[in-house]
Amino acid sequence: MSPSPRATPARLTAPAAAKLSRPVLLGVCFIYIIFGLFPRDPWKTDDVIGLAQMWSAVYLQGEAWLLPQVAGVTSASNGPLSMWVGAGSMLVFGPWIGDIAAGRLPNLLWFALTSSSLWYGTYLLGRRAEAQPLALPFGGQPNSADYGRMLADAALLLLIATLGLAWRSHETSIIPAVVAMQALAFYSVARMLDRPWTGAATLGLALAGAFLTRGGASLIPILIALPFALPATGRRGLRAAALLALPLAIVPSVWWWSVAADTSAYWMAGWRAWHADFFGLVTFTGLTSALRNAPWFLWPLWPLALLAVWRWRGWWRAPHLRMPLAFAGGALAMLLIVGHPGEPELLGLIIPGATLSALALPTLRRGQVNALDWFAVMAFSVAAFLVWFGWTTALSGWPRQIAANIERQTPGFAHEIVWLALLAALIATAAWIVLLTWRLRTLPVALWRGSMLSAGGVLVAWVLLNTLWLPHIDYARSYRPVAEHINRVLAEQPPQDCVRTSGLNLPQRASFAVLEGLVFSFDSSCPLVLQQTTQDIVDPAPPGYQILWQGARPSDRQEFYRLMRVRP
Repeated sequence: MSPSPRATPARLTAPAAAKLSRPVLLGVCFIYIIFGLFPRDPWKTDDVIGLAQMWSAVYLQGEAWLLPQVAGVTSASNGPLSMWVGAGSMLVFGPWIGDIAAGRLPNLLWFALTSSSLWYGTYLLGRRAEAQPLALPFGGQPNSADYGRMLADAALLLLIATLGLAWRSHETSIIPAVVAMQALAFYSVARMLDRPWTGAATLGLALAGAFLTRGGASLIPILIALPFALPATGRRGLRAAALLALPLAIVPSVWWWSVAADTSAYWMAGWRAWHADFFGLVTFTGLTSALRNAPWFLWPLWPLALLAVWRWRGWWRAPHLRMPLAFAGGALAMLLIVGHPGEPELLGLIIPGATLSALALPTLRRGQVNALDWFAVMAFSVAAFLVWFGWTTALSGWPRQIAANIERQTPGFAHEIVWLALLAALIATAAWIVLLTWRLRTLPVALWRGSMLSAGGVLVAWVLLNTLWLPHIDYARSYRPVAEHINRVLAEQPPQDCVRTSGLNLPQRASFAVLEGLVFSFDSSCPLVLQQTTQDIVDPAPPGYQILWQGARPSDRQEFYRLMRVRP
């Protein structure tokens, strides 16, 4: 690929591309993914539904191993890949660390695949001749390898700093696997520039993995991107894609599809119906919702990515700009062909956005870089202060008005100090102060310093939330008290009496299965009935029904549950 006739907008000296310590970078990644993953209960979101699919595969066996289910209820919106990996982890590690913790271990795998694919993909593009900074009159610019490594380090740090990824990367749903497959596809196309057959092999695996994770919802953005990205790899790349990537993608996908269709026509009908309902011209409400959420969800990537597109204009055919733009275009197209695009669709912009954001950094003037640094320092220092202030207020009861507001969110919660969590919070805060001191005293010139400040700020806020506030969040969102009450009452009933449900939603069904192993019947003749209703509509028990237990989560002002027996 011949360079564009426009002058490169990147200006950089060798000291600005100084190497970031590998242990520091790996340590940041490890702390980021570990905190928030353990130890907590599953919450009423995709988090518990993903765990319930793994649990169903392990304990219900049968079709649940091939077709995702939630405690006997068909879950046709997901593919089996994430469930297979999580169920395998439960089988191997569940006896030692428990099913919930074992089901979360694959998140380490998905994040490792995401971060390594982003790093190597950005490095392969950044070390190319087209992406290099302007050669200085008397030398002193970084060599291609150092420059590519600096861009890759910055892209990975910016990934960690992305606000919308923090919770989603820690939930046991299909979303971490979807992001991992998108990142692997991005790396694969970048790899095909110099090793087309190696890249084609991983591209085929990424395409198959995307299809087996979320069907067309995760596969189509990649397919939209490839016609624009692959031509940059030349004839060898196109040939490798056709002869290797395509068969590797088709064979496992068709195998699962055919076996699933033979196993359950009902499940496959639901899968096709979900896709038909999911795709369609975006609605006005869906588009406005996506546009409203995107600025904070994709912060700090989107302003830097837009700046990179502007500064590198005229280099559209160069791979370092063409490939991330192709994947960003695929993700943007999804916002228009999905009726109600949500966070999973916005997450498709994170991988290309991180690479583009890194490409913006060497085009910034010193004053602009310093302004970004100071914004990160101020914003995340305030965030850390607010987390500490809220926690001390809840613990001490002062200021009284703020403490009362917190109490209304978690009525009945007993505030107490968890010393190990407090120690971790103090260490995280001290590490943030050390990072600020390093930035203010040493005045580093390395261009990744701003990315490190943003990643460090998100990291300290995330650690503080998952140490100081985790008991409060668990108390407000966990279904364990309700599940335990129901299980105790059922243990007193005759074992031959089955339990059916009335109005029970899927997240609650998943929670009761994962937390207490409760699986309910669909037999209308069952003598026991678990009813989910609202606290505003709690009617007397119908004639012939005996209430065995009723209650709700202490912090929930909406949901209400009753376990009843039908009298003969």
